[in-house]
Amino acid sequence: MCLSVQAHAEQKETLGEWDVHYMVVNTPFLTPEVAASYGIVRSKYNALVNISVLNKDTGEAQRVSVTGNATNLLGSKKQLTFKKVEDGDAIYYLAVLPFRDQETYRFEVTAQRAAEKQTLKFKQKMYVD
Repeated sequence: MCLSVQAHAEQKETLGEWDVHYMVVNTPFLTPEVAASYGIVRSKYNALVNISVLNKDTGEAQRVSVTGNATNLLGSKKQLTFKKVEDGDAIYYLAVLPFRDQETYRFEVTAQRAAEKQTLKFKQKMYVD
């Protein structure tokens, strides 16, 4: 699978029992075939938010519910709609975020399974390529 197109852009945060990996990349980095297979519109004005949740001890992918939003510096909030993608033992949660050049977003993404709920917060400036 080509969802790890820019592994160097990926970041990780340990939240409770989970390692939450996340990256935000422009959708043109995806091949047309990969984008089409997951229903992602490639555009220089669309970013792909990719979240994966792993057990911090075993590294096993976790099936969780993922919700979130992205808020720009003017306070405009966009709800992120995540779609679960399973590829072998890997599980990815993907959402598309439309943006403008040099727009900075504060992301708040929540992963939940039963009583365990963790929230990831990060900030990223977006650029049109």
